[in-house]
Amino acid sequence: MRELTRRLTLSAAGALLAGTTAIAGATVPAHASPVEPDGSAQAAEQQTLTYGQDVSNHQPLHDWVSSPAQFGIIKATEGTDFRDAAFARHWSELGKKGIVRGAYHYAHPGNDPIAEAEHFLSMVNSQPSKPGDLLVLDLETTDGKSVEEVNAWAKAWLSHVKAETGVTPMFYSGWNFADTYGKGLAEYPLWVAHYSKPKGTVTPPADWKTWTIHQYSDSPIDQNVSALSPDELRALGRASA
Repeated sequence: MRELTRRLTLSAAGALLAGTTAIAGATVPAHASPVEPDGSAQAAEQQTLTYGQDVSNHQPLHDWVSSPAQFGIIKATEGTDFRDAAFARHWSELGKKGIVRGAYHYAHPGNDPIAEAEHFLSMVNSQPSKPGDLLVLDLETTDGKSVEEVNAWAKAWLSHVKAETGVTPMFYSGWNFADTYGKGLAEYPLWVAHYSKPKGTVTPPADWKTWTIHQYSDSPIDQNVSALSPDELRALGRASA
């Protein structure tokens, strides 16, 4: 997602969607295979990956109808007061398309984690829900807090959302950030950004044994693959509407 970078230039990815040629169903080494430090897979096991995209208010008119994505995750909120004006449109379009959908919150550890969690839930709960809807914490900044403070903040936000919804939220971050600040969060499915690794070949950071989604590119739009099938992804989301 890399929100801090995106604020410097407004993305034109929505207009470029029709030219997106990422192929769902590409085969790459399975994420659970033993992997060397350089990311090369030792095992010959191959598996099909599920292709997905994520967007925010920077792509308000993203064309989900033409998108080849099998899952879509969209920004809902940030901090304690920002609400993504494009959220309702994206949410509705994903619902009509019928693919796996999810909502994410961009975190600011300088605020109270429960206040941010409630802000996120108020936005998500304002829209119709479906079984399988995913919930995600996007954590990629410290607001000057220590490793221990950021880690405790993430645990508080994630546990609160889980307690309120029954959904185990997904944790998103860049690989290096997750490796530093993500200790003890392995119970939460990992969505990791790592652009220097070919799609599906990233190794899990910190305490995670596996990854769930690999964001492998942000051009012309954020592109992802999941080691899970669409039905397996839905099993991580809401149990009922």
